[in-house]
Amino acid sequence: MPAQGPYLIALALGAIVLLLALILAAKMHAFLALLIASMALGLASGMAPRAVLKSIQAGFGEALGFIAVVVALGAMIGRYLEHSGGGTALATWLLGKFGRERAIWAVLVAAFLIGLPIFFEVGFIILVPLVWSLARESKRSLLYYGLPMSAALTVTHALVPPHPAPAGAAQLLGADLGRTILYGIAVSIPMAVVGGIFYGGWVGRRVFVPVPEMAGPEPEVRTGEKPAPAVPLVLFILLLPVLLMLAATVLRGSPLLGFLGHPFTALLVTALAAMFFFGLRRGLDRDEIGRLATQSLLPVGTLLAIMGGGGAFKQVIVDSGVGPYAGKLLAASSISPLVVAYLIAAAMRIAQGSATVAIITAAGIVAPLVKGLHGYSPEIIVLAVCCGGTIISHVNDAGFWLVNQYFGMSVATTLRTWSLMKVIISLVGFGIVVAAHALIP
Repeated sequence: MPAQGPYLIALALGAIVLLLALILAAKMHAFLALLIASMALGLASGMAPRAVLKSIQAGFGEALGFIAVVVALGAMIGRYLEHSGGGTALATWLLGKFGRERAIWAVLVAAFLIGLPIFFEVGFIILVPLVWSLARESKRSLLYYGLPMSAALTVTHALVPPHPAPAGAAQLLGADLGRTILYGIAVSIPMAVVGGIFYGGWVGRRVFVPVPEMAGPEPEVRTGEKPAPAVPLVLFILLLPVLLMLAATVLRGSPLLGFLGHPFTALLVTALAAMFFFGLRRGLDRDEIGRLATQSLLPVGTLLAIMGGGGAFKQVIVDSGVGPYAGKLLAASSISPLVVAYLIAAAMRIAQGSATVAIITAAGIVAPLVKGLHGYSPEIIVLAVCCGGTIISHVNDAGFWLVNQYFGMSVATTLRTWSLMKVIISLVGFGIVVAAHALIP
């Protein structure tokens, strides 16, 4: 007999506890943990075993039917940009334009633009030699330049599709991807400025972190047989998918722009352009271009499996009756769905460390609760989830150790600088989301 009422809520909470226990205590991969938690919730709620499996299959397919294409194409674009040296060229050009006295802004802008298509870890590795060089030349703390770079990279990774976490959340919550990109950029800019420029500049003047020994006597600069691509071309490739999707959003009456501005088409056109300009035009043969595409997809497999698992978990929550019941309770209560979304994602991030897992899992949990709620756009809820999912980076997060090692800091210093910055940008972002929801009808 299917479970009903408060017992459903207890089962859902138990499934979340089981999920965290499998990831944290049993050290199980998040994909397997999501499948097990989905099955446990479905069976415990009284669903027939065959119905549980069908629910998992439907949720998995729904989650990946759209997002797999977006994430794969985004990964390819980022790989071609990285291999060509375009990211380093853009950072160096911006540094020349801003001047050494405003280098902190040059680093932030470069990291933000590079972070749009490139994963946090890759963008960090590309730009950290520039940060080392600036800190060495200026005799300033490494944090003065390092936190603006890290802030910009981490906010784009968490809030702006085609990065996997926000793209997956948009799919699960039924948000328009073009609007999610635009809103995500709009929110992430002040987050990066507050965390990177204001807080980063403040703490950089109070906590001196020297350039680590791993930097060597000279910054490691990418060299190759071919010069890096021209900066205007790099900017064009970075902004092309955003411009196409923006045009489709603004000019909704045009069938051609509607086709070109669809995320599939916009990212495919950009990937082909990156393949041509960053590959063929620079002397790479077809085999090398294909190899880069294959390399770009290798880390995506794990992310897509986790996204599918999140979709399966979401569907079981819906089909078991937990989602509709909890949604009615939420609609009748005075608690803002934005607060609920933010806190669920924050709790997931604090507990298990990965922003991608936290955001996608939280979106799967929240989606059934907010379905049909009036007055809340899916894009706003996506941003609330993403802000919660980026709330902190501590010892259970791989990004924490990346920053710790490349900045040469102790664990305590990393916690009171990098980790605190993450808390600040998360709260700033959520404040902006709440204010935007209150002011924009």
